[in-house]
Amino acid sequence: MHERPVVVLSGGGTGGHLYPALAIADELRALRPDVRAIFVGAERGLEARVLPERGEEHLLLPVFGVDRSRIFANWRVLTGLVVGLVRVARLFVRERPEVVVVTGGYAGAAAGIAAGVMGVPLVLQEQNSVPGAVTKLLTRWASRIHVAFPEAIPRLPLVPPRVFVSGNPVRARSDSSRETARRVFGLPADATVVLVVGGSQGSVALNGAMLDLVEAVRRGAIDLPEDLHFLWATGSKHFDGIREALERDGPPDRLHVVAYLEDMPAALASADVAVSRAGAMSTAELLNEGLPAVLVPLPTAAEGHQAHNARALAAAGAALVIPQHELTGETLAARLVALVSDPDALEGMRGAARSRARPEAKADIAADVMSLLPPARSSA
Repeated sequence: MHERPVVVLSGGGTGGHLYPALAIADELRALRPDVRAIFVGAERGLEARVLPERGEEHLLLPVFGVDRSRIFANWRVLTGLVVGLVRVARLFVRERPEVVVVTGGYAGAAAGIAAGVMGVPLVLQEQNSVPGAVTKLLTRWASRIHVAFPEAIPRLPLVPPRVFVSGNPVRARSDSSRETARRVFGLPADATVVLVVGGSQGSVALNGAMLDLVEAVRRGAIDLPEDLHFLWATGSKHFDGIREALERDGPPDRLHVVAYLEDMPAALASADVAVSRAGAMSTAELLNEGLPAVLVPLPTAAEGHQAHNARALAAAGAALVIPQHELTGETLAARLVALVSDPDALEGMRGAARSRARPEAKADIAADVMSLLPPARSSA
């Protein structure tokens, strides 16, 4: 038996798969400080930067995701997987992990397959309403699966005896009151606030629609309620261009534009409605806040998962959906005005969002992983 139990966590390529693994590891170490977490990721993924910055033990593999636009270039997917499997097997022989946790993405395939073949208990965490290819592949070996959307369960090819609707492990809600949170951004306490955010990099489509909306208001084509304010995160690389465009005619008083939201919990707490993409982690934060949303799914997201996520939340009554090809300043304004002018509709959406919220996702998933570990050694 190890001096310290070893848990391997694998998933990445993108932040949507990496950050759930980090959140689970942090919560697991809070519950069991003796746990040793080792991360397995991709050399080409976000984890290649984030894991060293955090000082995490890690192994990076020369693996690749499937390129659907260039089928004949995918020979490297197979060769990378073979090399990855060999390296992960060596890691497992050396470190003898008690549990392997895979949070999806192409970076998680090798660790999941190795766990299945070598008989190491495997836990899967699926963020989206439609399970990804890696999750589907690994269900045959999984001891248990944690999903964020109940809609994912019937879409799993093989369902183990223990499947949990646990939600996505995201940042904790802000402890600040709405009034305090609004002061952070210079928002009036009595305003109706729309949070517009297109992810950490920003969204060209959402930014374009907002610029159209502002221009339509200026020329009198759109009439917005007097108390409606926008907290708009453009993304750092878009910020200067958007600020220049807005300042040509003077920025509207009710527009609060930032490049990046350092304090996302406070931004969520300050808002009455959100306009957002429909990524799994973003929607989880909206649900945990009980925040009605107008979702614009990214049409190029892998396997159309953002569109599926958005439709699931719309069917539950927690969101409205505007397909990107229908998004204009006018359509966005019309949806927002109709929504904020109907308090009963807003309250109904808040209730629907809260019913889908899973604020204890991190703790629940970590506790389940911990149940697979040997008991902690007594210090006596």
